Amino acid sequence: MSRRPRAAAGLAGALFALAACSGGEPAGSSTADGTATCAWGEAEPGNPYLVEVDPPAEEVPAEGTTDLLVTTNLGELTVTLDRAATPCAAASLAHLAGQGFFDDSPCHRQVDGEGLKVLQCGDPTGTGAGGPTYTSPTEVTGEETYPRGTVAMANSGRGVDGSQFFLVWGDSRLPPDYTVVGTVDEAGLAVLDEVAEGGNDGSLEPSPGGGAPTVPVTVESATIG
Repeated sequence: MSRRPRAAAGLAGALFALAACSGGEPAGSSTADGTATCAWGEAEPGNPYLVEVDPPAEEVPAEGTTDLLVTTNLGELTVTLDRAATPCAAASLAHLAGQGFFDDSPCHRQVDGEGLKVLQCGDPTGTGAGGPTYTSPTEVTGEETYPRGTVAMANSGRGVDGSQFFLVWGDSRLPPDYTVVGTVDEAGLAVLDEVAEGGNDGSLEPSPGGGAPTVPVTVESATIG
């Protein structure tokens, strides 16, 4: 391939992009019975890197947590998804995992710059432009922070979250525009540290930043525990 597909949106202006799908501005709303109603949107028409997947049901659990068990070529990690704070994002990741969406997908981007230390995964095409054919609401309060261990959804603007997510291996300074869907466990942090030590190939510099991890990471499977 002669060029990497364009990542369509930036974090903190055009400094770095964390996703590649675009679409409308869906919203989620909580209910009083322990569920939330999620308005799933339609991803960018004509994007050849999208994978056809029906969205989850509109009504999703909005209490407690659930674990996403991720097996990589470097070891296992557990992401604890916060269904109470981000029910739509948690439901979407669980739904995609149940479809085998993440199986055998590379983590395509590592960033080790000042103020941004993340590994980005969740694109089954490995191009940085892929995702499902639906979008998820961006669930933020404006008070989000991104310390080490955070797992958050990449997006290409408010309301256009897809399947790509980033795992924060070092405290990162980002605007509160990215759904904090959960946290990664200590075993997962050890995997991230191994990848961080290897750095990246710089193929995405200067914008959006970073590049493919020098230590390749493949999500072999992702299941809900």
